[in-house]
Amino acid sequence: MKGKAEVLVIGGGTAGYSAAIRAAKLGRSVVLVEKDEALGGTCLNRGCIPTKALLHAAGLLRELSGARKLGIEASDVSLSWGKLQAWKDSVVRRLSQGVRFLCERNGVELIRGTARFVSPRRVRVEGADVELEVDAVVVATGSAPVELPGLEFDGEMVISSREALSLPKRPERILIVGGGYIGMELGTFFACVGTEVVVVELLDRVLPGIDPELVSHVARGLPQLGVEVHTKSRVIGLERSQAGIAARVQGPGGKEFTVEAELALVTVGRRPFAEGLGLEELGVERDERGFIRVNERLETSVPGIYAVGDVVPGPMLAHRAHWDGKRAAEIICGREPKERPPVPAVVFTSPEIATVGLAETEARERGYDVVIGKFPFTASGRALTLGDNRGLAKVIAEKGSKRILGVGIVGPWASELIGEASLALHKGLTLGEFAAAIRPHPTLSEALGEAAEVPLGGAIHVL
Repeated sequence: MKGKAEVLVIGGGTAGYSAAIRAAKLGRSVVLVEKDEALGGTCLNRGCIPTKALLHAAGLLRELSGARKLGIEASDVSLSWGKLQAWKDSVVRRLSQGVRFLCERNGVELIRGTARFVSPRRVRVEGADVELEVDAVVVATGSAPVELPGLEFDGEMVISSREALSLPKRPERILIVGGGYIGMELGTFFACVGTEVVVVELLDRVLPGIDPELVSHVARGLPQLGVEVHTKSRVIGLERSQAGIAARVQGPGGKEFTVEAELALVTVGRRPFAEGLGLEELGVERDERGFIRVNERLETSVPGIYAVGDVVPGPMLAHRAHWDGKRAAEIICGREPKERPPVPAVVFTSPEIATVGLAETEARERGYDVVIGKFPFTASGRALTLGDNRGLAKVIAEKGSKRILGVGIVGPWASELIGEASLALHKGLTLGEFAAAIRPHPTLSEALGEAAEVPLGGAIHVL
């Protein structure tokens, strides 16, 4: 069967469905091809959403277990693994169905199958017996977990984050290979539900690439959570054992030791996934890491073919993908390209970390003369009423202009607070302009205003 579409979007994840819906709203005929039954891609089905659902439940379990200090006697608190998984699945299913509803109501034609280019303007959808003639194509095929030699995924003993979110039972002990944000978020979840967690990280600290001052507040709490961390270490061998797996680990100085666990979760990053599309035959350029090269208009080396989301260089974050998907659709529909605002990042550990803009070391490396403002949550009335005063808010600004260059937060609800900082950077606010806003009391947001006041000499609740 043959058909036509003004815009074809390949991939129904965050970037893809955002591009499809936006193009449809702008009056184009749009076809969205997705190989999976459920729309929403990795983030919604196998990443952001299920992870945060599990983390919320695990955090609540831990809070109830420690509620005695608040005067609450919560006895016989226990976890039903099956009910937890069912609730998580219901959240994912509801959101995925919502994406499908939005696509259909906006006139996006959905086709299930695997797309492959016949030519730059013709695409065959295998599994649907459809060949489409198109004016423009948006490639939004996402990413896949990175495998390590000797630690290839088998879905049972050596797993990726995908399997980790839907295990049939809670493991008693788990080895996590990789201490980045995925590994530390999942490690936090498993530790909070009672699993013994061992993390092996190649570099000298967990969460590399994030301001060490922020990370330190997370790292110091890991032993209390029950997370054992081995940095400057790597897994050099893996064998099946009676308990599950036995991993040979080489630590600092070449010292070797063995970690036994029920299974190994490998979280060493993700790679762009664009196999099987036929891009090579068309001459679509990719970089040395496999990312599709795009220009400032998100267009590839082949005119009329665009790429967005995890498959192009940049932070592999759903909100970045969402923004780029909309932008690509607008460009295709004749609108002028917009400059992407600063992209925030969040790590849902305990406590949470959130950042936007430049970290202190990055700002200095770029030649900025900086001033720093910090406000600890130990001085926050709201943090104390929550029973969690860990962490701080940190504002980095250029000394001369006082323009804010970056914000870092580690502490309760950092994920929600960073949105205010993102807006401040997007609007190019100075410390004075940021501090001038009145925040309600008592709230955690007051920490941002006070941190901005510190370099100006106006902070009240911190020396």
